[in-house]
Amino acid sequence: MGKVEIQTAAMIQNPILKGFNPDPCIVRAKDDYYIVTSTFEWYPGIPVYHSRDLVHWRYVTSILTDHVQFQGNPDSAGVWAPALSFHNGLFYLVYTDVKRSKYPFKDAHNYVRTAEAITGPWSEPVFLNSGNFDPSLFHDEDGRKWFLNVHWDYRINGRNKSAGIVMQEYSGQEQKLTGPIHHIFDGTDLRKTEAPHLYKHEGYYYLVTAEGGTGKTHAVTVARAKNITGPYEVDPQNPMMTSAHDESLPLQKAGHGSVVETQNGELYMAHLCSRPVGGKYSILGRETAMQKVHWTDDGWLRLTSGGYEAQLEVEAPDLPLHPFESDDLERDEFDGPSLHWTWNTLRAAPDESWCSLSKRPGFLRIHGGESLHSLHSQHLIARRQQHIHCEAETAVEFNPESFLQMAGLVLYYNTDNYVYFFLSHDEEAGKSLHVIKSVWGEFEKVDVCMPVEEKSVRLKAVIQGDLVTFLYAEGDGDWKEALTPVSIAHLSDEGNGFTGNFIGLCVQDMRGTSQFADFDYFSYKEMT
Repeated sequence: MGKVEIQTAAMIQNPILKGFNPDPCIVRAKDDYYIVTSTFEWYPGIPVYHSRDLVHWRYVTSILTDHVQFQGNPDSAGVWAPALSFHNGLFYLVYTDVKRSKYPFKDAHNYVRTAEAITGPWSEPVFLNSGNFDPSLFHDEDGRKWFLNVHWDYRINGRNKSAGIVMQEYSGQEQKLTGPIHHIFDGTDLRKTEAPHLYKHEGYYYLVTAEGGTGKTHAVTVARAKNITGPYEVDPQNPMMTSAHDESLPLQKAGHGSVVETQNGELYMAHLCSRPVGGKYSILGRETAMQKVHWTDDGWLRLTSGGYEAQLEVEAPDLPLHPFESDDLERDEFDGPSLHWTWNTLRAAPDESWCSLSKRPGFLRIHGGESLHSLHSQHLIARRQQHIHCEAETAVEFNPESFLQMAGLVLYYNTDNYVYFFLSHDEEAGKSLHVIKSVWGEFEKVDVCMPVEEKSVRLKAVIQGDLVTFLYAEGDGDWKEALTPVSIAHLSDEGNGFTGNFIGLCVQDMRGTSQFADFDYFSYKEMT
């Protein structure tokens, strides 16, 4: 996800996973550290990031590459808050597939998969329960395993229907939940109690949860109990971490934490955060950061930096620095046998029928699919925007015969929020460039129509904060500005959902004739 920056000083630079990487769950397996994050409607599902020192991170695999059927899932549904654990040489993954997320109900289905190696093969998904979300699995010292998730109660008045945390025993041998369901925590006045993780320390069970919602009032709440089923007492300092009190902090929305202990006994918390553009718009989405924590003498978890504010720079653990060779995608020439891991698609895997690297070697051929508002067959590949100032560029060959055929460069948050710079056909201008956008579901055709004659057209998006400028060039000609900068403030989490802005290539053919476009390359780079 962008350049791997080798640190010369022993400091963790936050966020450690830039761009849309929310709801992190961290685990250690011997000398290796892994983080998984939510992916919602994007494919492949559940990326895994690897580190040996908590400073340098690399992508290693995605777990949901089969058994995935998200077509028809609403925006910001799909995979919520996966939780990874490692016990007796086996990785366990629990995750939620949300089919409906609007109030008052949650059609949310929870599954478990296992693997001996993080790269798989992973077992077939086993269904566990429905109606709740944010699952995790705790492996107790006595050999019992406990499955936790949010208790969602649609009967509660108002929008806060998170009625605390429930827990049920999981039988690994039978691969099912067994015994009574225990309601172990009601939450605090911060409300919206979610993302439970259990840990054990010096005779206490510690319940780490997210509260306050995943926006500006997000927080980490910690409670503890002598018995696993409770009663749980809340940290007297609660919240343990938050940025709700100060909108000027560089890391906002701090919450949704999980804890890992190093080989040397040091503690770190991976958590969700955002870097709002101008302090307002989380265009990059919710990202992953890391804080050093410790146990106090009276047995509570605290930030080593003091207070409860997430820091940009954090002391690294006492481990050898372990940088990785860069696997960046600054420029994709589309000359490999398969798409680079940085690329993502919506709700389903790319396949040769619509997304081909072989039909014209050295080009990516995308056949036209449904509209940008479709929940089923969008033919779009995209990468996360990871920097507040950046630019993306491509060259496309396309021969549209109708205004219903489009191909180009898109900035995409979801079906209600995008800005699209594309080639199409106009009855008077012929082959021409256009801009359309959707802002919170309100569609707008920007009043530009630029006729083009060359076979190949280069398209560029220059993003500076909450503005984008589109440029184009015919063949090897000079760049021309398509129109004055356009606001992209709507491509953010505020009021939209849970993802982040993506920059991508897409083709539509709403006549159903599958007209294709050929993309010669794609480049993405940070601007200083």
